[in-house]
Amino acid sequence: MSAAAEPFESIRAAASADPFVHPALFYGSEREYLAGTVSFVRAGLAAGDPVAVAVPGENLALIRDGLGADADAVRLMDMREAGRNPGRIIPGVLRAFADAQPPGRRVRIIGEPIWAGRSDTEYPACVQHEALINAAFTGRTVSILCPYDTRRLAPRVIADAYATHPTVVHAGSGPETYSGVYDPDDVVARYNEPLPPAPHVPALAFDADALAHARHTATDLAARLGLSGMRLQDLALVTAELTTNSVVHGGGSGTLRVWAEDGHVLCEVHDKGRLTDPLAGRRPAPREQRGGRGLLMVNLVADLVRLHTDADGTTVRCWFAC
Repeated sequence: MSAAAEPFESIRAAASADPFVHPALFYGSEREYLAGTVSFVRAGLAAGDPVAVAVPGENLALIRDGLGADADAVRLMDMREAGRNPGRIIPGVLRAFADAQPPGRRVRIIGEPIWAGRSDTEYPACVQHEALINAAFTGRTVSILCPYDTRRLAPRVIADAYATHPTVVHAGSGPETYSGVYDPDDVVARYNEPLPPAPHVPALAFDADALAHARHTATDLAARLGLSGMRLQDLALVTAELTTNSVVHGGGSGTLRVWAEDGHVLCEVHDKGRLTDPLAGRRPAPREQRGGRGLLMVNLVADLVRLHTDADGTTVRCWFAC
């Protein structure tokens, strides 16, 4: 292992038997970004480790250019597409890559799910994703480096990064250090916040006998609101999965709303069930598993998924770009 990459591994390895490594990389310039990311990638390649990079397109181009010919040995993904919905990143990006690798090697991934331009609506889902990575990969021989742009991200985003990552490194200014406020469970709970009020649109009540009616009603409304083609089919699938979950796991009934907002069609399902597993919908389903893919499918096809659960029930709201 090269000396340049040592800070990303040494502290965690020395202090814990858990092989999972999850540092935040704080950078304030392109030079610092490349210094932190390219060294991480090259150290993995030198060790024979499989390496993936999932960052926004403009940063992906920087890393590709910085790696030169070495870029051909790396799985490169534009996070603006692959991670458009933060709930999709663990099953569809991180686990999809890590699970496909042969055992016995450390897997290295750079994942940048939070960038300037993520909306306030998206951010709670983003930060919960960062917190849940720790539970999703505990005990696995995986290193996930998460860059944060200190020039453009709000102070609360940087503060939350300290809470979601056990260690942090400031590019160009020293080795990896412990985060003194690491508490991912608190972050997941803190951002389990009530969703902004829905507009005054009719709520369709449904039960087991009205699942088909609910799906057709949602699809018809979405089509009138401008959704078409595959996106309309995706909304129909999501509606079917969420309403069926409500019937099976949420008390046997629920309510459905569909409306348009800021260039998206939104679908929301509420029921009396209480979701207690924060990783629900974020675990890839084994091929032999029967059922249990409802929330996973929702995360994989929607452009954004926000969820709120409390003693009164669970609300799942999904966005689809028109």
